[in-house]
Amino acid sequence: MPWLLLSLAIASEVLATSALKLSNGFTHIAWTIVVAAGYITSFVLLSQALKLQLEMGTAYAVWSGAGTAAIALIGAAFMGETLTPLKIGGILLIIGGVIVLNLAGGH
Repeated sequence: MPWLLLSLAIASEVLATSALKLSNGFTHIAWTIVVAAGYITSFVLLSQALKLQLEMGTAYAVWSGAGTAAIALIGAAFMGETLTPLKIGGILLIIGGVIVLNLAGGH
């Protein structure tokens, strides 16, 4: 159950961050509401995952790392941002770091 909550927290954070660009500096009210709701939901779900005994360092690394990698890919796929070999390498390093933290953590 904590990993499901963490996955939902990541999805909420990714949605909120994607909407942040679409809010155009908080000038589009609908997207601004999506941003606020997404970040609030993400933090509530993250806190519940931590409450259910997920290690804080591992949970935060997975939450931030997966979100960062997802946003980089969404930016390239849907928002016209470039995805260079160096950026791909960085994403792979993030994913690798999250995997190492999960393997090293006590479960």
